[in-house]
Amino acid sequence: MIWFTRRTVEGQERPRRRVGCLGGCLIFFAVYFLCSAILGWIMGDMFSSGSVTLKDKTVYRLELKGTLVEQAQEDNPFAGLMGSVPYYSNYADGETVGLDDVLSNIRLAKNDDKILGIWLDGAELSVQPANAKVIRDALLDFKQSGKWVIASAKDYSQVNYYIASVADRICLDPTGAVNWNGLAAQRMYYTRLLEKVGVEMQILKVGTFKSAVEPFFRTSMSDADRKQTEEYLGGIWDEFKSAVSASRHLSVADLDALADRYMGLQEAEEQVKAGLVDTIVYAQDMDSLLRVYAGTKDYNLLTTSKLALVKRPESKAKDKVAVVYLEGEITDETGDGIVGKDVVKMLKKIRKDKDVKALVLRVNSPGGSANASEQIWHAVQNIKADSIPVVVSMGDCAASGGYYISCGADYIFAEPTTITGSIGIFGTIPNLSKIRDKVGLDIDGVGTNKHSELGDNLTMKGMNNDERALLQAMIERGYDLFTRRCAEGRHVEQDYIKSIGEGRVWLGNKGVEIGIVDKLGNIDDAIAKAVELAGLENYKLSYYPEVKDPYEELLKMFDKTTDEERLIMKVREFASKPRIMARMEEVVIK
Repeated sequence: MIWFTRRTVEGQERPRRRVGCLGGCLIFFAVYFLCSAILGWIMGDMFSSGSVTLKDKTVYRLELKGTLVEQAQEDNPFAGLMGSVPYYSNYADGETVGLDDVLSNIRLAKNDDKILGIWLDGAELSVQPANAKVIRDALLDFKQSGKWVIASAKDYSQVNYYIASVADRICLDPTGAVNWNGLAAQRMYYTRLLEKVGVEMQILKVGTFKSAVEPFFRTSMSDADRKQTEEYLGGIWDEFKSAVSASRHLSVADLDALADRYMGLQEAEEQVKAGLVDTIVYAQDMDSLLRVYAGTKDYNLLTTSKLALVKRPESKAKDKVAVVYLEGEITDETGDGIVGKDVVKMLKKIRKDKDVKALVLRVNSPGGSANASEQIWHAVQNIKADSIPVVVSMGDCAASGGYYISCGADYIFAEPTTITGSIGIFGTIPNLSKIRDKVGLDIDGVGTNKHSELGDNLTMKGMNNDERALLQAMIERGYDLFTRRCAEGRHVEQDYIKSIGEGRVWLGNKGVEIGIVDKLGNIDDAIAKAVELAGLENYKLSYYPEVKDPYEELLKMFDKTTDEERLIMKVREFASKPRIMARMEEVVIK
């Protein structure tokens, strides 16, 4: 404790004010923040000019590592101060890479004669297939300029090799390998574990293929889930093989045969013999190879973050095309992804801006809260009501709630391997009555009406048949609303949406066939379509949300909550109220 004292008339000291541990900590952190802010300002002023001048004989070093996010974030000057990583990153070293920066840099590299070529350095980028294709296509377009691309890594993951396969030369470390093994998707099932601890998950859902809840009441894949998973995995694998075949001049049959050999366990020389790589090179010797390709030993290297600071020509046009990035799980009030109330507020701001003539939504989300999805859908419809065209560009995933917020657009683009659809609704409510019995906890009470205690009884006693019927009816109303929104947006009958819905997952190319997507394309295609629909000639792009303030992010770095504690908090939230979710299960393609 910290004590402040005052002296009495008699000369004795008496306690005047007591500041507890919390108060002492607050004083410490206030001083710490002030010093850190001053230090950050000084260091920023000393070492950062805010822009980079592009020099002759430059090579763009595109490092394939970290976690790919849709929109680049401002570098946090305090990122290493507390020995922690940014809260939004799931990558070990905390580094995130903005897809927007990567694409902008590749375009600059193509069109500026000061840039000689691109070096793909490493192959550890955490990226899913659809956005990997976006980068790969940008590199193929870059090569149309006649400039070179080389790649090097110790080991190549499959999705990173898919990107690197466009290179004119692929280099591999002598101890490395290409993990070309075929795709797999597995899920963990918790039913038997929950039974052992005495928890029953009460499931309410609409959709035969809505498999997000299966881990809580099954011990293996349902036939429906197995069917849809096999279909989209096969579609992604076909894309990988087709693209690599064209770039590496290997037949699809040969690529399947190599996968069956599990090339990730083969020696580097075998990778060369198989035609997956061209050259075995130590990482420390890449400079010599770069000199050959650059035609000089005096080349300059610029990484993604540095090249992004090179000034681009700014449009003086008054008319704007608003580009809104919506990435992550959809929540109502708080979260690190798509927070419903914040998105609605942002869309209202865009609507009030009379210079905005078109809106592009870049959606990368597996869904989440059905209520938040409906609120965002309504905000988008309000913008359309002002005769502002809305175009959606889907990223890796725009499924369930992610499709809900997309379906009302005037036009929808997706990548061939975008995961979309999953039009379905579910609710999950844990029944803790068995745990209560085990620990000897009894509950009793009174209510004025038949279902007055329903909210508490659902988790502590479990639902009865009448309660289940009431809740299932609510879920079905949610599904009816969801399918109605899709039918209105796609200009088809609701019965048709229900026939292709049922929670079923589709790839983007299949989405075009069944009508839930208009065309295959990337975010540039979506912007071009928005410009066309708005009839614009001169315009500038305005991006949302605004980049996060690193000083505000500093506060979040003091959150020392462990993964286990976060899980417990999620379970408590889960148990506190029944949730209606429009969400797809999380699947990571490896």
